[in-house]
Amino acid sequence: MEDGRDLATALAELRNAVAATRFDLAAEGAADATQHRDAVVQQVDDYLLPRLRSLDAPLLAVVGGSTGAGKSTLVNSLVGAPVSQSGVLRPTTRAPVLVCHPADRRWFEDDRILPGLARTTGAEGGPGTVHLVTSEGIGPGLALIDAPDIDSVVTANRDLAAQLLAAADLWVFVTTAARYADAVPWDLLAAAAERSAAVAVVLDRTPAAAVAEISADLRRMLDEHDLRDALLHSIEESVLRDGRLPDRQVAPLHSWLTGLARDADARAEVIRITLEGALTSMEQRIVGLADAIEEQERTAEALREVVRHAYNRAGREIDESIRDGTLLRGEVLARWQELVGTGELMRSVQAGIGRFRDRAWSLLSGRPNAADVVQEAVESGVEALVHAAADRASWETVDGWRRLGSGRALVQGRERAMAQASEELMAQLPEEVRHWQGEVLELVREQGGDKRTSARIASFTLNGAGLAVMLAVFAHTGGLTGAEVAVAGGTSAASQKLIEAIFGDQAVRALARQAREDLLDRTDALLANDAARFLRMVDDAAPTDEGDVLRKAAKAWLAARRATGTSR
Repeated sequence: MEDGRDLATALAELRNAVAATRFDLAAEGAADATQHRDAVVQQVDDYLLPRLRSLDAPLLAVVGGSTGAGKSTLVNSLVGAPVSQSGVLRPTTRAPVLVCHPADRRWFEDDRILPGLARTTGAEGGPGTVHLVTSEGIGPGLALIDAPDIDSVVTANRDLAAQLLAAADLWVFVTTAARYADAVPWDLLAAAAERSAAVAVVLDRTPAAAVAEISADLRRMLDEHDLRDALLHSIEESVLRDGRLPDRQVAPLHSWLTGLARDADARAEVIRITLEGALTSMEQRIVGLADAIEEQERTAEALREVVRHAYNRAGREIDESIRDGTLLRGEVLARWQELVGTGELMRSVQAGIGRFRDRAWSLLSGRPNAADVVQEAVESGVEALVHAAADRASWETVDGWRRLGSGRALVQGRERAMAQASEELMAQLPEEVRHWQGEVLELVREQGGDKRTSARIASFTLNGAGLAVMLAVFAHTGGLTGAEVAVAGGTSAASQKLIEAIFGDQAVRALARQAREDLLDRTDALLANDAARFLRMVDDAAPTDEGDVLRKAAKAWLAARRATGTSR
């Protein structure tokens, strides 16, 4: 393999892009994608980058296997010294032991490999450490790690074992004649085959009479799992001496490992096979992560669509309720009728504008606070309409997210609060309605700028004319046409005739249209602000530009692989 520095630079950038990916939405495959992301980052940190940056570093062989398979005994036997304490109690929670020649100590005493594990050199450390031991019993160019049990009942032990195996140039699996067909080892061996890693399998504690038969069966299983090139070494049941196997039992494996350590070309070939296999497996992993990001993006858009649908529907409901006269039912209409005196006002209008002005003025001037009562009723009615629409939209959003499933986690524990209009909307709503009413009065004032209209408004008061325009907004479906519209058993004819008498028919249409559009703009803004709390939740959990960054980094990394000859 050519110099890997350029490839290491591209890989480091890809690693950072992978680490930045998030799978926070409960989309399909999100949990697996998170595990794959973490595994990729960990292997890049623990193995790929250290190896690419130091191709001449000693070969690292990790000895892993099932509980009680004899891993520590094998390591001690290969080194010829008690460098790793065998666990008497199961499961044993202790630091992995890394054994190397004193001349190779510099390669392992810092965080070049396994940067997440602190080094200890005296007494064995606890979780989160690796115990570094040097021994003349292992030749230069080779290091052994005694890993925790791959099937430990302690999750941290299993995770660390998998991490160490992913950081190895050579995987040495230790199993026994009684347990070689167990599922857990084969799951990890399948991962080794997928990455084309260099593998040696040690069949320990094999009855002498059954060595040939069991070894043949194990070889068959290795072939079936695409591990035809794996070295298989069998160890007969033996009596331990000083906690170690007889030399003759480990001599073939010791000789093979020593040969790798002494032969730079052989060692480089093992490193090349495992390194290129790990790099190649990265391609599929990156593709899988990119696909998972796209699924996150699709999920986020589906959640946003639920929000948009619910709040757009709420906006349409408000529009329809404003246009069809819903707000004139009940309190608003009753208060308006009290204010104007519908029957008398109609007779006044029919008798002539002059008498109409006089009558309207006397009605209003005799009851100075009546207009305020109507205005409050309008305000209350609009607030109730928007509040109800926002409540429905909130509930529909929460319900829709639950049905999708992917949004359930976003609102879990706060469903009740999220399924109703927000406190922010409820605080802003009265202020917006009052501002709208003020704008209507301003429209009336501006429309009454000519002397003739101004005189009519003065005879009726500005508030009265403004209220008449507001009621016209709520009583017509397509703009004012001069036709009378019956609402809830009452009539809006009084308000319509009133403002027509003051402003004229054409001006009334414009006033009502402007007032209605202003009100709808304000309610749309309120609903948009309320919907934003849901959209922010999605945005906080959804990918932003992670997909583009990942694809760009992957493209640069693949180009570097082709340039360095590591792409198959």
